[in-house]
Amino acid sequence: MIRDLNERSGVSQVWDGLPMNALLFSESVSLLQQLIKTPSFSGEEANAADIVQRYLTGYSIKVKRKGNNIWCYNKYYDSAKPTILLNSHLDTVKPNDGYTNDPFCPEIAGGRLYGLGSNDAGGCLVSLIATFLHFYCYQGLGFNLCLAATAEEENSGQNGIKSILPLLGKLELAIVGEPTLLQMAIAEKGNLVIDCTSNGRSGHAAREEGDNAIHKCLKDLEWFRNYRFSEQGKGLSPVKMTITTINSGLQHNIVPAKCEFTVDIRNDDTFTQQEILDTIRKNVSCQISVRQGSLGASSVPLDHPIVKTGIAVGCKTYSSPTSSDQGWLNIPSVKIGPGDSARSHSSDEFIYLEEIKKGISLYVRLLETLPLMLINNPNKYKDEIKYINN
Repeated sequence: MIRDLNERSGVSQVWDGLPMNALLFSESVSLLQQLIKTPSFSGEEANAADIVQRYLTGYSIKVKRKGNNIWCYNKYYDSAKPTILLNSHLDTVKPNDGYTNDPFCPEIAGGRLYGLGSNDAGGCLVSLIATFLHFYCYQGLGFNLCLAATAEEENSGQNGIKSILPLLGKLELAIVGEPTLLQMAIAEKGNLVIDCTSNGRSGHAAREEGDNAIHKCLKDLEWFRNYRFSEQGKGLSPVKMTITTINSGLQHNIVPAKCEFTVDIRNDDTFTQQEILDTIRKNVSCQISVRQGSLGASSVPLDHPIVKTGIAVGCKTYSSPTSSDQGWLNIPSVKIGPGDSARSHSSDEFIYLEEIKKGISLYVRLLETLPLMLINNPNKYKDEIKYINN
């Protein structure tokens, strides 16, 4: 059945309740329940993408797709206007062993919706979809909206948003949906992952033979643990290096010839990732291999209209220690959404229904208030202002 969205001209009033009507909230919860039921690990999001595509086409929206990524534009898209990207991801991590309930059962209890991906980032995704539907039929909207539900965020994959960015057209600004307790992340750290290998020589453990690779890598492990890049600001290190995996040895009586370990590196824009790698290579003896999908750090100026808009509607701003698909974008962007990052990847993951409701409302308020901030910056944003409604 094809559903209709009412034609609207101008911009509606801002209010604290739901945008449009309660149907959008109800449908958002139902859509999220369908997504929770559908396993969508990174690289395996096809069925989840099908669900979102069917939902949008049910509103007679023309949806484009490449792989497991789908995107669409508002009804009255005008190539002469600036375009704002609304983006969140379809994929989830795999459930950990600590779950006490079925991670694919979208149970609602005590105002919470449980299930894998409910918090990271299903609640954000369905809230952004509802926001897009709210504005879809606006006539005379001062900007375009591009909604993109994308794949492979959790593993920084090459077949996620990175693969479709050239197809989206010129973008001026992005709102990336991630669980932030509805606060606005105006900067986030980049993510660089390196695999390190210390090589020795095998031998019999009972004799003085071989060159133990584990012993050889200990000095490097200590360096990663203790080294501090020059600090800035409030004593916070701009680079955080964490050893996350280590593997060595074949059996108890063989001196290991190889010891491999992985280092997860989070950085702000104080140092480039190449500068970080150069520093590491100067100080360790192990061989280093950089994994694909390294994400750069991102930030948006405090005087940017989207930041001023967020503050105007009650958001606190902060710098996020986690990475997201923001790292692929080369345009101003902010990260904001319902849910709590502390719940991401946790056992018995959940999101409060009230968070989804407030998320929809906040996204709408941001987009409705943004034109006022553009008007208050007439010199810097004069090209965008000419499209704003009278």
